[in-house]
Amino acid sequence: MNSGLMPLCDISYEYADKGLISAFVERWHQEINSFHLPVGEMTVTLDDVSMLFHLPIIGQFCPNVPIDNVGAMAPLIELLGVDRAKAIAELRQCRGPHVRLSWLRDLYEDYCETEQCEYTARAYLLHLIGCTIFTDKSSTYISVLYLLLFRDLATYGRYAWGVAALVHMYKQLGDACFAYTKQLVGYLTLLQVYINFHFEFLLKVVNEINLHLLLCKVGYMSTSQVWEGRKWWVIMMRLDLRWHVFKQGDKYAP
Repeated sequence: MNSGLMPLCDISYEYADKGLISAFVERWHQEINSFHLPVGEMTVTLDDVSMLFHLPIIGQFCPNVPIDNVGAMAPLIELLGVDRAKAIAELRQCRGPHVRLSWLRDLYEDYCETEQCEYTARAYLLHLIGCTIFTDKSSTYISVLYLLLFRDLATYGRYAWGVAALVHMYKQLGDACFAYTKQLVGYLTLLQVYINFHFEFLLKVVNEINLHLLLCKVGYMSTSQVWEGRKWWVIMMRLDLRWHVFKQGDKYAP
């Protein structure tokens, strides 16, 4: 059956544009979950997630019930096939109901060699969402809570993964918009593709600014000239913003 997670294997930026993303994060309003831009309020919608990433937005909500170390023990033993001692050691290493992504990779390789298909699949899927839609600030851990979503490998495709991805990103943007926050986490590829699609002209502006900054370093241009040029992106945004209404059947390849 269709798991709904296959697009995550193919859609990912190795490096996100930190400057461009930061500019949008600074304009995020946590109260209404939208970007406050010169053209008005805009936000990432479920249509964006569905059409740009092909993730399902219709289905069962992913449960998000808090779990502690005791509650995390049983899923590790039952669903990943590790013994009790190994599960305890990993939870202690992570200091909470989490597992390391590197630990999952090792499990995956071991189970591939011994051809334990169900454990292999769960280790791979948990690692996949831990690297993409449910990335946290550690960038190295994933909550055992999400392992419960793969208890039944025949039916985990029933979840609305696109909804879960968008909710998680909203939460991370809400945390990152405060001045004291130093880091933005979450599936940055989702935000990057959204910006690239709706603000395509900004890619040209950013490339030009990066080139000008390089010229500054070698003495061919002053920094005042560069920052003067940056003011034009506000004017261009009013003119070149892509207002696109997705229709049923539309697909976009990032």
